[in-house]
Amino acid sequence: MITNVNKQIPISDAESVVMEVLWQRSPRYAEDVVAELAQAQQWQEATIKTLLNRLLNKGAIRAEKDGRRYRYHPVLEREAWVHGQSRGLLDRLFDGRLAPMVAHLSGQRALSPEDIAELRRLLEEIDDGK
Repeated sequence: MITNVNKQIPISDAESVVMEVLWQRSPRYAEDVVAELAQAQQWQEATIKTLLNRLLNKGAIRAEKDGRRYRYHPVLEREAWVHGQSRGLLDRLFDGRLAPMVAHLSGQRALSPEDIAELRRLLEEIDDGK
């Protein structure tokens, strides 16, 4: 589930690809979204328009009529989506605890010196904020 202000909006993986296009630059006409995703994802126009309509029906985007065309704007903010996705992952897999997630990820892939320095900086900021 994805939080957007006070409501939850479930966004599928395919829908999130469409959202990324709109988050990068908005407003976008349907044909602009189709052109970008048809090439990048090898999706058909009908698939992309179906995804746009699903997002519209869910309230994740809005459409504004411009003559015979529609311009699409995201309503769901990327930051809210990322927060919902990361919170859901943390809750589902690590009982809401960050330390076990970091330990798991660092065990799967070695942390670079830059990653370690950034983690130390973040921990210091958190510690200073208390």
